[in-house]
Amino acid sequence: MLHVYRDTGTFLTSGSTDIPGEIIWMDLLNPTKEEKDFVESRARVRIPSIEALSEIESSSRLIFEHETIYLSTPVVAHADTADPFLSSLGLILTRRVLITVRFEELSVFDSVVGLVRSQETLRNSTEVFAALLEALVDRGADVLERLGAELDKVSRTVFRGDPARRQHTVRSNTALRRVLSQVGATGDRLSIARDALLGLSRIAPFVLGLGHEWIVPEFEARLTAVSKDIASLNDYEGHVSNKVQFLLDAILGFITIEQNDLFKVLTVVSVIGIPPTVVAGIYGMNFKVMPELSWQWGYPFGLALIVLSALAPFLWFKWRGWI
Repeated sequence: MLHVYRDTGTFLTSGSTDIPGEIIWMDLLNPTKEEKDFVESRARVRIPSIEALSEIESSSRLIFEHETIYLSTPVVAHADTADPFLSSLGLILTRRVLITVRFEELSVFDSVVGLVRSQETLRNSTEVFAALLEALVDRGADVLERLGAELDKVSRTVFRGDPARRQHTVRSNTALRRVLSQVGATGDRLSIARDALLGLSRIAPFVLGLGHEWIVPEFEARLTAVSKDIASLNDYEGHVSNKVQFLLDAILGFITIEQNDLFKVLTVVSVIGIPPTVVAGIYGMNFKVMPELSWQWGYPFGLALIVLSALAPFLWFKWRGWI
């Protein structure tokens, strides 16, 4: 699908081989071969394939040739859903027009389209390019803020409970495993946001470093601000990543403690059960002469001895603070 902004109304039907000055942005969404060929012939650029846009090395993502800047970066698609993923975005910047190539619907583009249609101050391709980068950075900031808020909520759940009110072990372990899954999912989404920020952090310095005369001082100032914003987001992302790792270690530690408590209870119970077993084993032996067999109170005596042999180690464990 091809969208053209600031169109004269005849561009798509005209047979001209040049782009009118009114067109500042051409957006290709899942382009067909015919659409790619059309834009290439009119804009005199090459439209990269999705395979080329997915390359991870800088030499493939940042290219300058024949007064045209070819850029690519991963962006987060479906960021507001439970299953976000990275999608490739291509940016082709020339003096006259910005061409974007994408393969997923992105809410960021809708906001920039609204700016282009409502603000006449967006007069050329570089201003649209700057507005798009700013929107992508703002979107990345929103994602990081949301992930940070989710981790704060998990942190309160894990650390701010009342340790004196012990829960049932099974319920406690189940809750910790659920929280562990939440932290892992947040860490996975954070890694996706990190990859997107890494791609964006390369773009602004590369464009600024070219030093073209059509990159006006105002545009340079906006790109410099974008670079600083990305640097601050990278710092915040590092903080959130450290918190994810801390919470993972803490939750695993709590799970280990809960499991150790369970094994301690089983150990104590097995130790407490040994003396009664020994007493019952002694009186269960089939010897012909056993003085207690002729006692009137022999049976109650044996039962009392079994109970006392179990109660004595229990009280000792209790006194030691092991249970």
